[in-house]
Amino acid sequence: MGFIDSSVTAIALTSIRASLGGTLAAAEWVQGGYLLVLTSLILVGGAMSDRFGVVRVFQGGILAFVTSSLLCAMAPSMPLMIAARALQGMGAAFMVPGSMTLVSRAYGPQGRGRALGLWAAAATATTAGGPILGGLVLTLGGGEAWRAIFALNLPLGVSALWLLARHANPDPGRPGTPVDLWGAGLATLGLGAMATALTEHGSLALPAACVALLAGAAFLLVEARLPAPMIRLGLFRDRSFSATNLATLLLYIGLNGVSFYLPMTAISAWHVSPLGVTAMFLPTSILIASFSARAGRLADRVGPGWPMAIGSLLVAVAYAGIACFAPQGQFWHQILPFSLITAVGLALLVAPLTAAAMAHAPEADQGAASGINNATARAAGLIAVALMGRIAFLSYGPVSAEMPGFALPDGSAAHQAATSLAFAHIAATSAVMALAAALVSAFGLIRR
Repeated sequence: MGFIDSSVTAIALTSIRASLGGTLAAAEWVQGGYLLVLTSLILVGGAMSDRFGVVRVFQGGILAFVTSSLLCAMAPSMPLMIAARALQGMGAAFMVPGSMTLVSRAYGPQGRGRALGLWAAAATATTAGGPILGGLVLTLGGGEAWRAIFALNLPLGVSALWLLARHANPDPGRPGTPVDLWGAGLATLGLGAMATALTEHGSLALPAACVALLAGAAFLLVEARLPAPMIRLGLFRDRSFSATNLATLLLYIGLNGVSFYLPMTAISAWHVSPLGVTAMFLPTSILIASFSARAGRLADRVGPGWPMAIGSLLVAVAYAGIACFAPQGQFWHQILPFSLITAVGLALLVAPLTAAAMAHAPEADQGAASGINNATARAAGLIAVALMGRIAFLSYGPVSAEMPGFALPDGSAAHQAATSLAFAHIAATSAVMALAAALVSAFGLIRR
């Protein structure tokens, strides 16, 4: 549920904007609000799992996520939709780390790479599968069908709770361990201010950037002094752990930039149906589900550096090709083939990256390591949505009656050309991020 909902809104946003109204900035906050709360609290979710028990916190997160999903399905306006998505992000923050921690604790070092490879296969395949599900629902259901996408979380949540009740052994946690609420508050303030600085186009941008810097500095100071911090800064003394999370940040900025804005571009400017857009995500879902376990075993044998470096490089090549051909708008003949290269790269790197994130943390800090890596990936998504939205706004040009704004459905040839060019700049930026992730993996993780 958590990974589907992080991606499915990308393909549904055009319908959501048509149904509820709203600017590009408001549409960004539908995704950004979810990612902001998820990123800010996912570390608290990991710490709460260690404190109160993984299964107990996991179950509470599922209940909160399902409840807020129903609020999303019933939202009558864009502001209420953004608020419901923020509540959904809170549920996901307590839900997502638990699954990874349960898997990691259940296996020893020898089998952990393969086990986490299967976990990564499920997580990434459902992330890629979210737009497929959205495309089917929107194509078959009409203008208000996007509401069903969120309502589907109810049977999924009930099934997950039933499986936990039957098969998971509750753990007592660590009674008496404090939870870092100061860190959570500063993280929320800093990330929210950063997102505001990137999405705002007026006088509020500079003050928001200053608040983000001050909150970030205060966050690091608090985390360094607290006895039980949300982020154990000492974990970053391990070069491989730091390199893994930096590569995660860079790679996921690129991945989220393309996956969030490509569906809107294809539907609004290239006149591809929502179901047709799912053709880009289907190979990724199939390849990751099929080969992540093998990639995890490969990482167990040769280390995660080579698979991560080569996979990230393939993603960079694919996004560079998309950037070159995006202005022509030929989705089937030019854009789709490059998405196949992206799928191969992701199938190669996702499982090794997940295993590397957990391999360099002590057993007692597995929950914290899971939270840090998940938070890094979600922070990358928040940065990507805000940063790429800024690039799209600047590349598109002034808004007028004939130029309604990036990724809005319109028949004007000039509008379609401006939207395509703006997305080309997004794809080029994403290619640079993926290339940087390949270099970090090569120099930070590969051993002789």
